Amino acid sequence: MAVKWESINVGDTLPELKKKPGVTQLVKYAAGSGDFNPLHHDYNFFQSQAIGSIIVHGRFKYASLGELVSNWLGHQGHIKKLTCQYRGMDFPDKEFFCKGIVDRKWEEGA
Repeated sequence: MAVKWESINVGDTLPELKKKPGVTQLVKYAAGSGDFNPLHHDYNFFQSQAIGSIIVHGRFKYASLGELVSNWLGHQGHIKKLTCQYRGMDFPDKEFFCKGIVDRKWEEGA
């Protein structure tokens, strides 16, 4: 669903994107990103920690947010700036949600 510039308003919310990455997807992401921190794939390592499970890469979640915005904008849209906050850990095979809100609408030279 692409949007048009004229129809975007500050405060608009983006359609929610649900993700549920499994361990295999996280290992593939680790290979692509080069992030082989054992927190993301090594069950023996996490058992020695106090977190209880391996965790989803923060950058995987950030990339998912980029996917949300890119899907919303469509092929003609451009992402000028994207920020996110990590508010907790997510775990494999557990659903998490990406959400967004338009907090500024800006035109160059305006």
